[in-house]
Amino acid sequence: MYLRLAIAAAIVALAVWQFTDAEIGNGIFLILLAGIPVLFHFRNERILLALWYVRKQDFVKAERQLDAIGHPEQTLIKGQLAYFYFLRGLMTSQTNLSKSETWMKKALNTGLRLKQDRALAKMQLAAMAMTKRKKKEAQILLTEAKKLDDKGLLGDQLKMLQAQMRRI
Repeated sequence: MYLRLAIAAAIVALAVWQFTDAEIGNGIFLILLAGIPVLFHFRNERILLALWYVRKQDFVKAERQLDAIGHPEQTLIKGQLAYFYFLRGLMTSQTNLSKSETWMKKALNTGLRLKQDRALAKMQLAAMAMTKRKKKEAQILLTEAKKLDDKGLLGDQLKMLQAQMRRI
């Protein structure tokens, strides 16, 4: 987990050496280069690629990127782990609802950063509760999702779920 930070520290040390040797241009370049491992320490590239593939509706490639992360509980920081769980929940929601429910609950408990992502997770959980005929739980989750969806991006889906809930 800290290998990237160690690489960045080594590059900064090399940059300091370049500055002391009056190689200012090399030192500046190395300082900028040291930012890349630090960036990827806080933003895991596999999670970013998986999010990009999900947005392109390519779930097979997104699943491959998530599978490539070995021991996520040990290698990812808390925010990345929440999105790892969130993406797993989105992937499995099309095949296995009960497993998807556990992934989404883990994502919410770990702490999704964006309100929209929390709203989407709660909306997914509400849909799963409706399939299990748990109307009260679904209603609570839908109202929470509505509160979190301040931009109105999930408005149509929320209205559709509420219309389905009236039929239960």
